[in-house]
Amino acid sequence: MIVLDTHALVWLIDGDDKLGNVARALIEDARAEEGAFVSSITPWEISMLVDKGRLHLAMPVDEWMDFVFEADGMRLAPLEHALGVDAGRLPGTIHGDPADRIVIATARALRYPLLTSDQKILRYAKEGHVRVIDAEK
Repeated sequence: MIVLDTHALVWLIDGDDKLGNVARALIEDARAEEGAFVSSITPWEISMLVDKGRLHLAMPVDEWMDFVFEADGMRLAPLEHALGVDAGRLPGTIHGDPADRIVIATARALRYPLLTSDQKILRYAKEGHVRVIDAEK
């Protein structure tokens, strides 16, 4: 199993070469087993990026998200109150971006590695608070 950071999900769906071959194989393996998980904050984050013109999708956001979750093995992780609490008090040193904090807390709650290329999250993982896999590999 695996949790996809927002950009890794976009790269996967768009067929972007930034998503590495190892990362693609891990996603496909996860989808064939219990699932590749997406944080509940990801639809909001994608909508915000589209609204700000920082992300362009081939279809409206709601249709794009429907497409994502109609695919076999793609799952939306639940947003439990304990996850919100953990996101608010993550151990160690991590920035205050709420979406990143919830994505990290999702991976911690599920006990699955987070597939990301976010350098701040990759550095945070070196402190031992979350397992990560570099999405560009």
